[in-house]
Parts: sequence; structure tokens; C-alpha cells
Amino acid sequence: MDGKFNVTHITLDGFVELSRYRYLYFIITFTSYILIMCFNSSIVCIIVVHKNLHEPMYVFIAALLINSILFSTLIYPQILIDLLSEKQVISYTACLFQWFVYYASASSEFCLLAAMAYDRYVSICKPLHYANIMTKTTVSVFLLSAWILPSCQTLVPVVLSANMKLCTYVYEGIICSSTVYKLHCVSSRLLHFFVVAAINVVVLPVVFILFTYTRIFVITFKSCREVRRKAAQTCLPHLLVLISFSCLCTFEVLLARLDDTFPKTVRLIIALQIILYHPLFNPIIYGLKMKEIYKHLRSLFIKTL
Repeated sequence: MDGKFNVTHITLDGFVELSRYRYLYFIITFTSYILIMCFNSSIVCIIVVHKNLHEPMYVFIAALLINSILFSTLIYPQILIDLLSEKQVISYTACLFQWFVYYASASSEFCLLAAMAYDRYVSICKPLHYANIMTKTTVSVFLLSAWILPSCQTLVPVVLSANMKLCTYVYEGIICSSTVYKLHCVSSRLLHFFVVAAINVVVLPVVFILFTYTRIFVITFKSCREVRRKAAQTCLPHLLVLISFSCLCTFEVLLARLDDTFPKTVRLIIALQIILYHPLFNPIIYGLKMKEIYKHLRSLFIKTL
């Protein structure tokens, strides 16, 4: 590649023995993409069609699944193209766009989970005031905030990186993330500041979620058995999704900041867990654990047969 090409393009070097397992990677990734789109879209459609599911809790679930659909739609085509290409090359602009989508989507998921936690708190701990608190306006504000705030915070370091000069053109990963800064010729304190500041969109929702569910468990522990059963039934799916995604994000962040000599296979597994496993995990958990959604899914499946 000539010098001019290197200035605007970088090579992705995250796959293990791609030449040997190229088609296996492609089949697994393509199949996962189809399943992600089908599973998530099915539950979103069920929530939209059935009026008894037009409640804040199900609206937030639909938003969470739409988040997975958008993320997969913007990320998967490039990965599939890379798998069939002799050289995994991406423009620096597209790399920055992947970073933006990756972090904005992850941060939005934590914000939506925080909104769900608040909804469960009001429903279980303040049932008489639920209708007055969780109005359409409140839900709309939560949804807009969950998408706009993470996007704005992620956009700042991405824009700053766009003006940085590159000295390295090989990126250790299958999709670009904030570790793009390792390609820069000069380290920018301002860029590092905004990258760290953007973590607040994750840390603050997680702290809020833990506090909220602690309050729920303390209050329900003192209540009757029926209240405890209701709390466990509606909160468990959200907690499972939170724990799963938090663990994956923690591992990804830690590995991204460890030395590059760390096994590439481990890095690949963590990356695949986030882009393959997690978008499939959400609809499965909500489809099986949420009674009303499961009932409609079962009915739809029986009619199809």
C-alpha cells in the first residue's frame, strides 16, 4: 500500500487464523446476524401490536431491543465484508464511526436499564403513584435521554480523534473502539479526559441501578409473599441482562488497556461475546422470563405451526 493509502486506511488484525477459518467465521457471524434481527424484531413487533404491552416496562424493553438491532445493522455488514476479503482494511473515518456506534450503543443500554430499574421501583414500591409518575412524557424523556446523552458524550472524543495524525496503521481488533488512540502519533490529554468522562454514562446508571434494586429488595423483603414474587418475576430479567452486559463490558475495557502481548484469542472471544452473544441474550431472556411476552410468543409460534 502506498503512503497516501496508509494515511486514511488501517488494517484490522483481530481475527485468529482467519485464512484457515474464514468461512467458519462467516457462517457463524451471518447466522448470528440473522437470528439477532429475527429474535429482536419479533419481540419488538409483539410489543407494538398488542395494546396490553403498551406499558413503560415493555416500551423500555422494546427500546433496548431496537438498540441491539441498530448496533447489529451498523456493525455486522462491515465484519461480514472483512471476513470475505483478503485484507481486512477499513477507512479511518469508518473506524471512528464504529467506535461511535459501539460506545454510544453500550452506554444507551446502561441508561435504558437504569430507566427500567426506576420503573420497577415506582411500580413495586409506590404502586399508588405509578400512573402519575410514569406518564408518557416521563417515558419519552427517559428514552430521548438514553439515546441522546450517550451519543453526545461519545461524539466529542471521536471528533477529537478525527484530527489526530496516525503513525500506526494496524489495529488489534475486529471492530474499532476507544483504543484507536494507540494509533495516534502523539498522546492527547484532552482526548483521554473526554474518553474517561464518557465512562460516566456507564458508571452513573450502574450505581443508580444497584441503589434502586437494593431499595426494592429491602422493601419487598418486609412485604408479603405475593409482592416478593412479583418483584422477583419482573426484576430478574433486567438483573440478568445487567450482570451479563456489565461483565462483558468490564472484560473488554480491561483487555483493551492491557499490553498488546495479551493473547489475541482471548481478545477475540470477548469481542465475539459482545457482538454475537449479548444481542441474542436480551431477546431470549425477555422472551422466556417476561410472562406476557412469552405468552404472545407461544401463541404466535403455535399459529405458525
